[in-house]
Amino acid sequence: MPLYEYECSDCGHITEVLSKVGDANAELVCGGCNGTKLKKKLSVTTIPTHPTPKGGKTCCGRDERCDAPPCGTSCCSG
Repeated sequence: MPLYEYECSDCGHITEVLSKVGDANAELVCGGCNGTKLKKKLSVTTIPTHPTPKGGKTCCGRDERCDAPPCGTSCCSG
């Protein structure tokens, strides 16, 4: 089931709604003020679109650890 976010036009509260197929005409109610003026928000997905590299990078973008952590301008300048 898809999860949708709606913002209340009256109080600004964000309400998350699990929607089944065919529930498009269901009455939506704000979880903050019980209002019915909700506008669907554009949600951002958290599913990666490509494999993530193992190990990642340091805070300055290098593949290897800096000689003098924590990273600072002196160790990340080159």
